[in-house]
This record gives sequence, structure tokens and C-alpha cells, in this order.
Amino acid sequence: MALKLQNQSLKRKSLEEFKQAPKRPLVLVLDNVRSLNNVGSAFRTGDAFLIESIHLCGSTGTPPNKEIEKTALGATESVSWQYFKSTEEAIHELKAKGYTIYAVEQASDSIALNKFVYTGEKTALVFGNEVYGVEQNVINVCDGVIEIPQEGTKHSLNISVTVGIVLWEMLRAKLI
Repeated sequence: MALKLQNQSLKRKSLEEFKQAPKRPLVLVLDNVRSLNNVGSAFRTGDAFLIESIHLCGSTGTPPNKEIEKTALGATESVSWQYFKSTEEAIHELKAKGYTIYAVEQASDSIALNKFVYTGEKTALVFGNEVYGVEQNVINVCDGVIEIPQEGTKHSLNISVTVGIVLWEMLRAKLI
């Protein structure tokens, strides 16, 4: 019978160990994300996968904020972040640093997530607003679009779920 591990058995990194650990060259870019719970969830998921940083853009809320912290559970202290007035500004800065940028959206000529191959190179993933998704003007400055194949009637996932699915699928082969 499997026994649930206690916190002390999980070998979690301390905040200082996390900050010193090598990070995956992955940046999450949140494009006008309205829900502070979704922002907090992105931080927590980013912490779980040792991403480099999160770029909070436009109307996306920023730490410190108790609503973000409800779901981040301290990850706003471990994951580096920056605020940008516009998503395009964040993308241009990332491109100048050698990142390849992918919007996560339903679009023509998108790459199905299950066919996308993450090479470990500098990559930024843009996640959009809960109602409108990633804006077309932002997609226009991205290098490509990744789409999660869906078969139901909604063809829509919450951003917090989407971040988890995309990061897990991208890193799955490297984590196993």
C-alpha cells in the first residue's frame, strides 16, 4: 500500500536553495490576466517546474497581493517576475535576449501541444486573458502558436489548468 509522504520527506528546496538552483530557460508571459487566483497559480506552477521567470503584462495583477498569494502559497517569493506595461514590450525584450516566443492559443497554423518538441532552448510562453485569450496583435509578434487539442463543446480551459498542462507536456520527457 502506498503511503502519503509527509512534507519533510518531499526534499523540498528552501527558498535560498530554489533561488540558487539552475532554472529552465522558460518564461511565462501573462497577457492581461484578470484573475488574481490565476496569476497566483501561474507562480505556483512555475515554482514546481523551476522556470526562470514570469512576465506580468498590462492589466495583470502583481505581487504583493493577498489574492495572488492565496494560490501562490509563497511562490511569489521564489519565482522571479517583472511587470511590463504591454505584452508586446515584454516580447520584444525577450526576443532581444534570444528567446523564441509561443502564444498558447487556438489559431490557424498552430502546433498541437502533443506534437510540439521542446528542445530546452530559451522559450517564452504567452498565456492570455480569461475571456479574450491572447490578443491578435500579440500573436502577430510571436514566433509561433501552441494549441492544446480539445474535443468537448467549450474548447476553452482555465489559464491555471493550461499553464500546468503545457509545462508538464513540454518537460515530461526531460523529467522522466
